Amino acid sequence: MNLQFIGAAQTVTGSMHLLEANGKRILLDCGFFQGKRAESARINKNFELFHPAQIDAVILSHAHIDHSGNLPNLVKQGFNGPIYATPATRDLSGIMLADSAKIQEQDAFFLNKKLAKRNEPPIQPIYDTEDALSVMPLFVSVSYHRETILFDGIKLTFLDAGHILGSAMVQLRIEEGGKEKILLFTGDLGRKNLPILKAPETVTEADVLITESTYGGRHHDPIEGMQAQLLDVITRTVKRGGKVIIPAFSVERTQEITYTLHRLFDGKLLPRIPVFVDSPLSVNATEVFRLHPECFNKDIFRMVLAHDDPFGFEYIKYIRMVEDSKRLNDMKEPMVIISASGMCESGRILHHLANNVANPNNTILIVGYQAPETLGRRITEKQEMIKILGDEYPLKAEVVEMHSFSAHADHQDLVEFVGNLDKKRLRNIFLVHGEPDGQEALAQSLNKNGYANISAPKKGDRFTV
Repeated sequence: MNLQFIGAAQTVTGSMHLLEANGKRILLDCGFFQGKRAESARINKNFELFHPAQIDAVILSHAHIDHSGNLPNLVKQGFNGPIYATPATRDLSGIMLADSAKIQEQDAFFLNKKLAKRNEPPIQPIYDTEDALSVMPLFVSVSYHRETILFDGIKLTFLDAGHILGSAMVQLRIEEGGKEKILLFTGDLGRKNLPILKAPETVTEADVLITESTYGGRHHDPIEGMQAQLLDVITRTVKRGGKVIIPAFSVERTQEITYTLHRLFDGKLLPRIPVFVDSPLSVNATEVFRLHPECFNKDIFRMVLAHDDPFGFEYIKYIRMVEDSKRLNDMKEPMVIISASGMCESGRILHHLANNVANPNNTILIVGYQAPETLGRRITEKQEMIKILGDEYPLKAEVVEMHSFSAHADHQDLVEFVGNLDKKRLRNIFLVHGEPDGQEALAQSLNKNGYANISAPKKGDRFTV
């Protein structure tokens, strides 16, 4: 079989890998690249290394846009095969792809008004809402541990990756020339003891491993300190009379934060301040969470059985309407605003940042990975001036990073995960979804543990395994 690495190759975005086996071409993920606007548009618009009509199937590890976001464009350009995913991933993808299309339409409308004033030609979104809706009939839902025959000699099993709701490791049993090989693709790997989900499953057998390496060389704060850290940040911001602005991915991170706030309020550890989840996608995603208790850990599952909503409490308000979102700008009292997107590249978070970054009483709380060239990365770098929606703002608000909320495995988690795989059987390890320095650090640790043939492919690299 052959592997070609197309996206998330020495970068942490745009997951896309092409498998060729038994005469079939299977795409592992079809994600959006996220970065500088012009570069992102160029990369996402064109499938330079293959033609979509030549792809026989897509296997989707999870619903995050950097793994699923280019599916509508793939279909628009000729793909008409099955898209395999877990039931929760299928449900989340429906709302997330529609939201991605809507954001593109709104951005194009906004930019085209500026372009028209300069007599420049208008831009078009990569895909629109109708394109996003056209993807959904192609989904084939496959539950965890249910082996499914994709084609002759190719069998698929999803294993729980513990990253977001419905996230899966992709296990493919491929028979060629009378011999069976196991290909394992981790997608994004989660962590043990996260507040909502089950831990990632332990896997012991694979001949070929494609693994994420997002936090190679880096270590997270302990999950056990998550609640105390959040309490400290909110408490000191409230004392200053400020707002806590939290850019958060609509899926998983938002729900983890609301659940943690639920516990803080329930324990009477926080003053009675309002909490707003200002993202229609986050609101819709939370509804999908309530539909899939099979993905929850035992504690959350017991809460659901007891009819105790882990994502709702007395002081929280979920906002859908734009008018209600705008009213938050006029409210001066202390509050928490959770809004998408997680890397501050689009959505309502941009308006909240524009209205709050210049006030030293406020706090910008970063709770997830920020890719290079994103607004979120520039905020974590604490640049003196940052550009938001075309305007410059002084960054005077306190900036706090909390890595205890990360849903990605860190360096030690990744080393331990790979350490469960049989060294004698595992012939190739490919590190994807990571930056070069982190991949080098992870490769060194794996080498010390006796694992060989470790590669960090560049975009377009092909391997026969």
